[in-house]
Amino acid sequence: MLCDKCGKNNATTHIKQIINGVVTERNLCAGCAAKEGLGKFSHSSLAEMLSSMFGDINAIGAGIQSTRCPVCGATFADIAQTGKVGCADCYRTFYSELLPYLKRVHGTVNHTGKIPNSAPLAVKPQEETAENLRMELNRLVSEEKFEEAAVIRDKIKKLEEKGNE
Repeated sequence: MLCDKCGKNNATTHIKQIINGVVTERNLCAGCAAKEGLGKFSHSSLAEMLSSMFGDINAIGAGIQSTRCPVCGATFADIAQTGKVGCADCYRTFYSELLPYLKRVHGTVNHTGKIPNSAPLAVKPQEETAENLRMELNRLVSEEKFEEAAVIRDKIKKLEEKGNE
């Protein structure tokens, strides 16, 4: 695979960015990657990488030194230094401190999980979006099932009201 920038050398650096749901991929040779500052990373730990992205997280944890997780005994400074949470109870103990970092790294703090592509279609939940409901409404109207269509119309109105709030 050739470099996307110069088109001459073999690509050795592969970059995949997801911004607002839009996926872009670039393949660069070592020279072009170095010119863009995408050379070798010198971070020896996850904590160093996170502090380079979000600032010095160790300084934030210094003021919370006295609070310890009742289960594993970890402090927020320990979590900031290692980049690893000690146990599940740490999420409850240090919720307010971890929340901004979880939002920045993952984009949300609610775990939604995944459904594998190989799962049967009946298992996959179908979201009640306005678009899906409109398609159902059109189908019901064409079949002249007006009472059922009125129920779907009311659901669409409720969804749109929630969206405007």
